[in-house]
Amino acid sequence: MPALCDTYIENRHRVQPNHANNYETAHGGNVMKWMDEDGAMSAMRFAGHACVTANVDELDFKRPVPVGDTVLVEAFVYDAGRTSVRVWLRAYRENPRTGDTELTTESDFVFVAVEDGTPVEVPELSVESERGEELHQYAMENTES
Repeated sequence: MPALCDTYIENRHRVQPNHANNYETAHGGNVMKWMDEDGAMSAMRFAGHACVTANVDELDFKRPVPVGDTVLVEAFVYDAGRTSVRVWLRAYRENPRTGDTELTTESDFVFVAVEDGTPVEVPELSVESERGEELHQYAMENTES
């Protein structure tokens, strides 16, 4: 049974000019793509199978990320169904020179584990550490709204 902290992934994506909109900030579609890719990696680590996106909950962009800064994405599995995996994602604007971060968006993505295009069962999720419990509680509280 995989533990929540085993699914935690943190990834950084440097915002280049080809990732930008007309305002020289990260295009929302690129941020969503990075979140989706990192979320899928977390889901696959949990499920042990390829995972495809089934649903994206509300995705609000709270602040822009300028060209030259980094989008820091955190992802972790916080719940599982029979074939589905719920991943909580947070994206931050990160200054690569100082490491300072600001939350830019967060969301709940649902992935389905598949093998040869057919949904397959996933294991149960365990929460075995204090950090895992904190992450789990945070995600659960934020999906209830």
